[in-house]
Amino acid sequence: MPGKVENTLILIAVGEFSLGILGNVFIGLVNFVDWIKHRKIASIDLILTSLAISRISLLCIILLDCFILVQYPDVYTAGKQMRIIDCFWTLTNHLSVWFATCLSIFYFLKIANFFHPLFLWMKLRIDNAIPKILLGCLALSVFFSLPVSGNLNDDFRFCVKAKLKTNLTLRCKINKAQYASTKIYLNLLTLVPFSVSLISFLLLILSLWRHTRRMQLNATGSRDPSIEAHVGAMKAVISFLLLFIAYYLAYLVATSSYFLPETELAVMVGEVTALICPSSHSLILILENSKLRKAFLRVLWKVKYVLKRSC
Repeated sequence: MPGKVENTLILIAVGEFSLGILGNVFIGLVNFVDWIKHRKIASIDLILTSLAISRISLLCIILLDCFILVQYPDVYTAGKQMRIIDCFWTLTNHLSVWFATCLSIFYFLKIANFFHPLFLWMKLRIDNAIPKILLGCLALSVFFSLPVSGNLNDDFRFCVKAKLKTNLTLRCKINKAQYASTKIYLNLLTLVPFSVSLISFLLLILSLWRHTRRMQLNATGSRDPSIEAHVGAMKAVISFLLLFIAYYLAYLVATSSYFLPETELAVMVGEVTALICPSSHSLILILENSKLRKAFLRVLWKVKYVLKRSC
Protein backbone atom coordinates (compact mmCIF):
# COMPACT_ATOMS: atom_id res chain seq x y z
CA MET A 1 0.00 0.00 0.00
CA PRO A 2 1.31 3.48 -0.83
CA GLY A 3 2.27 5.68 2.13
CA LYS A 4 1.40 9.28 2.90
CA VAL A 5 4.36 10.66 0.95
CA GLU A 6 3.44 8.64 -2.15
CA ASN A 7 -0.21 9.72 -1.93
CA THR A 8 0.85 13.36 -1.57
CA LEU A 9 3.10 13.11 -4.62
CA ILE A 10 0.27 11.48 -6.58
CA LEU A 11 -2.06 14.37 -5.68
CA ILE A 12 0.58 16.90 -6.77
CA ALA A 13 1.09 14.99 -10.01
CA VAL A 14 -2.66 14.93 -10.69
CA GLY A 15 -2.84 18.69 -10.06
CA GLU A 16 0.04 19.40 -12.45
CA PHE A 17 -1.46 17.01 -14.98
CA SER A 18 -4.87 18.72 -14.83
CA LEU A 19 -3.30 22.17 -15.24
CA GLY A 20 -1.21 21.01 -18.18
CA ILE A 21 -4.12 19.24 -19.89
CA LEU A 22 -6.36 22.30 -19.56
CA GLY A 23 -3.68 24.63 -20.97
CA ASN A 24 -2.67 22.43 -23.89
CA VAL A 25 -6.25 21.42 -24.78
CA PHE A 26 -7.16 25.12 -24.76
CA ILE A 27 -4.33 25.89 -27.21
CA GLY A 28 -5.39 23.04 -29.47
CA LEU A 29 -9.09 23.94 -29.41
CA VAL A 30 -8.57 27.65 -30.10
CA ASN A 31 -6.31 26.95 -33.07
CA PHE A 32 -8.60 24.17 -34.36
CA VAL A 33 -11.69 26.41 -34.24
CA ASP A 34 -9.75 29.18 -35.98
CA TRP A 35 -8.62 26.67 -38.62
CA ILE A 36 -12.19 25.53 -39.27
CA LYS A 37 -13.43 29.13 -39.40
CA HIS A 38 -10.84 30.44 -41.86
CA ARG A 39 -10.17 27.18 -43.76
CA LYS A 40 -6.42 27.63 -43.23
CA ILE A 41 -3.96 27.53 -40.38
CA ALA A 42 -1.05 29.86 -39.75
CA SER A 43 2.43 28.43 -39.28
CA ILE A 44 2.65 29.57 -35.66
CA ASP A 45 -0.73 27.98 -34.90
CA LEU A 46 0.37 24.71 -36.50
CA ILE A 47 3.51 24.64 -34.36
CA LEU A 48 1.60 25.47 -31.17
CA THR A 49 -1.06 22.84 -31.90
CA SER A 50 1.56 20.17 -32.61
CA LEU A 51 3.40 21.13 -29.44
CA ALA A 52 0.17 20.99 -27.43
CA ILE A 53 -0.70 17.50 -28.74
CA SER A 54 2.79 16.19 -27.96
CA ARG A 55 2.63 17.58 -24.44
CA ILE A 56 -0.82 16.15 -23.78
CA SER A 57 0.61 12.75 -24.71
CA LEU A 58 3.72 13.36 -22.59
CA LEU A 59 1.61 14.35 -19.57
CA CYS A 60 -0.50 11.21 -19.92
CA ILE A 61 2.58 8.96 -20.13
CA ILE A 62 4.26 10.52 -17.08
CA LEU A 63 1.11 10.36 -14.96
CA LEU A 64 0.47 6.75 -16.04
CA ASP A 65 4.03 5.81 -15.16
CA CYS A 66 3.74 7.51 -11.76
CA PHE A 67 0.38 5.83 -11.04
CA ILE A 68 1.62 2.35 -11.98
CA LEU A 69 4.74 2.82 -9.89
CA VAL A 70 2.65 3.53 -6.79
CA GLN A 71 -0.37 1.30 -7.27
CA TYR A 72 1.14 -1.65 -9.19
CA PRO A 73 4.89 -1.77 -8.45
CA ASP A 74 5.04 -5.44 -9.47
CA VAL A 75 4.42 -4.39 -13.07
CA TYR A 76 7.95 -2.97 -13.13
CA THR A 77 9.50 -6.32 -12.25
CA ALA A 78 8.93 -7.23 -15.92
CA GLY A 79 11.20 -5.52 -18.42
CA LYS A 80 8.53 -5.64 -21.15
CA GLN A 81 6.04 -3.30 -19.47
CA MET A 82 8.80 -0.94 -18.42
CA ARG A 83 10.28 -0.74 -21.92
CA ILE A 84 6.89 -0.09 -23.54
CA ILE A 85 6.26 2.86 -21.22
CA ASP A 86 9.82 4.12 -21.71
CA CYS A 87 9.40 3.86 -25.48
CA PHE A 88 6.32 6.09 -25.50
CA TRP A 89 7.89 8.45 -22.95
CA THR A 90 10.99 8.80 -25.14
CA LEU A 91 8.82 9.41 -28.22
CA THR A 92 6.65 12.10 -26.62
CA ASN A 93 9.66 13.61 -24.88
CA HIS A 94 11.56 14.09 -28.14
CA LEU A 95 8.43 15.35 -29.91
CA SER A 96 7.85 17.96 -27.23
CA VAL A 97 11.45 19.19 -27.26
CA TRP A 98 11.77 19.27 -31.06
CA PHE A 99 8.44 21.06 -31.53
CA ALA A 100 9.42 23.63 -28.87
CA THR A 101 12.68 24.14 -30.76
CA CYS A 102 10.70 24.70 -33.97
CA LEU A 103 8.78 27.39 -32.11
CA SER A 104 12.03 29.04 -31.00
CA ILE A 105 13.40 28.99 -34.55
CA PHE A 106 10.14 30.38 -35.95
CA TYR A 107 10.18 33.28 -33.44
CA PHE A 108 13.80 34.01 -34.31
CA LEU A 109 13.27 34.04 -38.08
CA LYS A 110 10.06 36.08 -37.94
CA ILE A 111 11.13 38.70 -35.38
CA ALA A 112 14.90 39.10 -35.56
CA ASN A 113 16.44 41.68 -37.90
CA PHE A 114 19.52 40.51 -39.75
CA PHE A 115 20.63 41.11 -43.32
CA HIS A 116 22.72 38.03 -43.94
CA PRO A 117 21.66 36.28 -47.21
CA LEU A 118 21.17 32.91 -45.47
CA PHE A 119 18.95 34.45 -42.81
CA LEU A 120 16.85 36.29 -45.40
CA TRP A 121 16.53 33.11 -47.48
CA MET A 122 15.31 31.12 -44.43
CA LYS A 123 13.00 33.96 -43.38
CA LEU A 124 11.23 33.94 -46.73
CA ARG A 125 10.77 30.15 -46.82
CA ILE A 126 10.01 29.28 -43.21
CA ASP A 127 6.21 29.36 -43.59
CA ASN A 128 6.18 26.85 -46.43
CA ALA A 129 8.77 24.68 -44.71
CA ILE A 130 7.01 24.37 -41.33
CA PRO A 131 4.81 21.32 -42.21
CA LYS A 132 7.84 19.46 -43.58
CA ILE A 133 9.95 20.40 -40.57
CA LEU A 134 7.28 19.13 -38.17
CA LEU A 135 7.01 15.85 -40.08
CA GLY A 136 10.79 15.57 -39.94
CA CYS A 137 10.69 16.07 -36.17
CA LEU A 138 8.08 13.31 -35.92
CA ALA A 139 10.25 10.94 -37.96
CA LEU A 140 13.33 11.72 -35.85
CA SER A 141 11.40 11.17 -32.62
CA VAL A 142 10.10 7.80 -33.78
CA PHE A 143 13.62 6.80 -34.86
CA PHE A 144 15.09 7.78 -31.49
CA SER A 145 12.42 5.90 -29.53
CA LEU A 146 12.85 2.58 -31.37
CA PRO A 147 16.04 1.48 -29.54
CA VAL A 148 14.18 1.59 -26.21
CA SER A 149 11.66 -1.01 -27.39
CA GLY A 150 14.34 -3.61 -28.26
CA ASN A 151 14.52 -6.89 -26.32
CA LEU A 152 11.18 -6.44 -24.58
CA ASN A 153 11.48 -9.72 -22.68
CA ASP A 154 14.70 -8.83 -20.83
CA ASP A 155 13.68 -8.94 -17.16
CA PHE A 156 16.63 -7.01 -15.75
CA ARG A 157 14.77 -5.16 -12.98
CA PHE A 158 14.03 -8.49 -11.36
CA CYS A 159 17.79 -9.13 -11.25
CA VAL A 160 18.25 -6.12 -9.01
CA LYS A 161 15.91 -7.50 -6.35
CA ALA A 162 16.79 -11.16 -6.52
CA LYS A 163 19.92 -13.27 -6.36
CA LEU A 164 20.16 -15.45 -9.43
CA LYS A 165 22.71 -17.92 -10.68
CA THR A 166 26.09 -16.56 -11.71
CA ASN A 167 25.56 -16.83 -15.46
CA LEU A 168 22.09 -15.25 -15.28
CA THR A 169 23.39 -12.49 -13.00
CA LEU A 170 26.15 -11.70 -15.51
CA ARG A 171 23.59 -11.62 -18.34
CA CYS A 172 21.36 -9.28 -16.33
CA LYS A 173 24.25 -6.91 -15.64
CA ILE A 174 25.17 -6.79 -19.32
CA ASN A 175 21.56 -6.15 -20.38
CA LYS A 176 21.13 -3.53 -17.70
CA ALA A 177 24.33 -1.73 -18.75
CA GLN A 178 23.25 -1.75 -22.40
CA TYR A 179 19.80 -0.41 -21.56
CA ALA A 180 21.28 2.27 -19.28
CA SER A 181 23.70 3.41 -21.98
CA THR A 182 20.85 3.56 -24.51
CA LYS A 183 18.75 5.72 -22.16
CA ILE A 184 21.67 8.07 -21.46
CA TYR A 185 22.43 8.39 -25.17
CA LEU A 186 18.80 9.19 -25.99
CA ASN A 187 18.73 11.77 -23.20
CA LEU A 188 21.86 13.43 -24.54
CA LEU A 189 20.29 13.69 -27.99
CA THR A 190 17.71 16.15 -26.63
CA LEU A 191 20.59 18.54 -25.99
CA VAL A 192 20.78 19.09 -29.76
CA PRO A 193 17.39 20.87 -30.06
CA PHE A 194 18.07 22.55 -26.71
CA SER A 195 21.29 24.01 -28.11
CA VAL A 196 19.43 25.24 -31.20
CA SER A 197 16.86 26.98 -28.96
CA LEU A 198 19.67 28.52 -26.92
CA ILE A 199 21.36 29.85 -30.06
CA SER A 200 18.02 31.28 -31.25
CA PHE A 201 17.61 33.03 -27.90
CA LEU A 202 21.10 34.53 -28.01
CA LEU A 203 20.57 35.75 -31.57
CA LEU A 204 17.28 37.33 -30.51
CA ILE A 205 19.14 39.20 -27.78
CA LEU A 206 21.70 40.37 -30.34
CA SER A 207 18.94 41.48 -32.70
CA LEU A 208 17.16 43.36 -29.91
CA TRP A 209 20.40 45.08 -28.87
CA ARG A 210 21.15 46.19 -32.43
CA HIS A 211 17.58 47.39 -32.95
CA THR A 212 17.58 49.36 -29.66
CA ARG A 213 20.92 50.92 -30.52
CA ARG A 214 19.61 51.93 -33.96
CA MET A 215 16.57 53.58 -32.34
CA GLN A 216 18.76 55.52 -29.92
CA LEU A 217 20.90 56.80 -32.77
CA ASN A 218 17.78 57.91 -34.61
CA ALA A 219 16.41 59.50 -31.40
CA THR A 220 13.17 57.54 -31.65
CA GLY A 221 11.25 57.82 -28.40
CA SER A 222 7.93 56.32 -29.41
CA ARG A 223 6.82 52.84 -28.44
CA ASP A 224 8.27 50.37 -30.92
CA PRO A 225 6.28 47.20 -31.81
CA SER A 226 9.49 45.44 -32.84
CA ILE A 227 10.90 45.71 -29.32
CA GLU A 228 7.68 44.33 -27.86
CA ALA A 229 7.81 41.43 -30.32
CA HIS A 230 11.43 40.72 -29.39
CA VAL A 231 10.66 40.75 -25.66
CA GLY A 232 7.60 38.52 -26.05
CA ALA A 233 9.52 35.97 -28.12
CA MET A 234 12.43 36.02 -25.67
CA LYS A 235 10.09 35.34 -22.76
CA ALA A 236 8.65 32.29 -24.51
CA VAL A 237 12.08 30.94 -25.44
CA ILE A 238 13.82 31.60 -22.11
CA SER A 239 10.94 30.03 -20.19
CA PHE A 240 11.30 26.90 -22.32
CA LEU A 241 15.07 26.80 -21.74
CA LEU A 242 14.79 27.13 -17.97
CA LEU A 243 11.93 24.64 -17.70
CA PHE A 244 13.76 22.23 -19.98
CA ILE A 245 16.81 22.24 -17.68
CA ALA A 246 14.59 21.36 -14.70
CA TYR A 247 12.75 18.75 -16.77
CA TYR A 248 15.97 17.24 -18.08
CA LEU A 249 17.44 16.79 -14.61
CA ALA A 250 14.17 15.31 -13.31
CA TYR A 251 13.99 12.98 -16.31
CA LEU A 252 17.51 11.73 -15.61
CA VAL A 253 16.58 11.04 -11.99
CA ALA A 254 13.38 9.24 -12.97
CA THR A 255 15.02 7.04 -15.60
CA SER A 256 18.34 6.26 -13.90
CA SER A 257 16.59 5.34 -10.66
CA TYR A 258 14.96 2.36 -12.36
CA PHE A 259 18.29 0.55 -12.26
CA LEU A 260 18.68 0.81 -8.49
CA PRO A 261 16.78 -1.01 -5.73
CA GLU A 262 14.34 0.76 -3.42
CA THR A 263 14.28 4.04 -5.35
CA GLU A 264 10.57 4.31 -6.10
CA LEU A 265 10.32 7.54 -4.08
CA ALA A 266 13.18 9.14 -6.04
CA VAL A 267 11.47 8.12 -9.30
CA MET A 268 8.20 9.71 -8.17
CA VAL A 269 9.92 12.96 -7.15
CA GLY A 270 11.62 13.07 -10.55
CA GLU A 271 8.35 12.46 -12.39
CA VAL A 272 6.44 15.07 -10.36
CA THR A 273 9.20 17.59 -11.15
CA ALA A 274 9.19 16.56 -14.83
CA LEU A 275 5.47 17.39 -15.05
CA ILE A 276 6.20 21.07 -14.35
CA CYS A 277 7.64 21.80 -17.82
CA PRO A 278 4.80 20.58 -20.10
CA SER A 279 2.22 21.96 -17.64
CA SER A 280 3.50 25.48 -16.98
CA HIS A 281 5.04 26.30 -20.36
CA SER A 282 1.64 26.00 -22.04
CA LEU A 283 0.29 28.73 -19.75
CA ILE A 284 3.25 30.98 -20.62
CA LEU A 285 2.59 30.44 -24.32
CA ILE A 286 -1.07 31.38 -23.85
CA LEU A 287 -0.15 34.63 -22.11
CA GLU A 288 2.51 35.57 -24.70
CA ASN A 289 0.34 34.84 -27.77
CA SER A 290 -2.11 37.65 -28.51
CA LYS A 291 -4.82 35.43 -30.05
CA LEU A 292 -4.64 32.84 -27.27
CA ARG A 293 -4.51 35.53 -24.60
CA LYS A 294 -7.63 37.24 -25.96
CA ALA A 295 -9.46 33.90 -26.17
CA PHE A 296 -8.40 33.09 -22.61
CA LEU A 297 -9.67 36.46 -21.34
CA ARG A 298 -13.00 35.89 -23.12
CA VAL A 299 -13.35 32.52 -21.42
CA LEU A 300 -12.56 34.07 -18.04
CA TRP A 301 -15.13 36.81 -18.64
CA LYS A 302 -17.81 34.25 -19.56
CA VAL A 303 -17.01 32.14 -16.51
CA LYS A 304 -17.19 35.21 -14.30
CA TYR A 305 -20.51 36.20 -15.90
CA VAL A 306 -21.99 32.73 -15.35
CA LEU A 307 -20.84 32.67 -11.74
CA LYS A 308 -22.39 36.09 -11.10
CA ARG A 309 -25.73 34.98 -12.55
CA SER A 310 -25.72 31.76 -10.50
CA CYS A 311 -25.13 33.63 -7.24
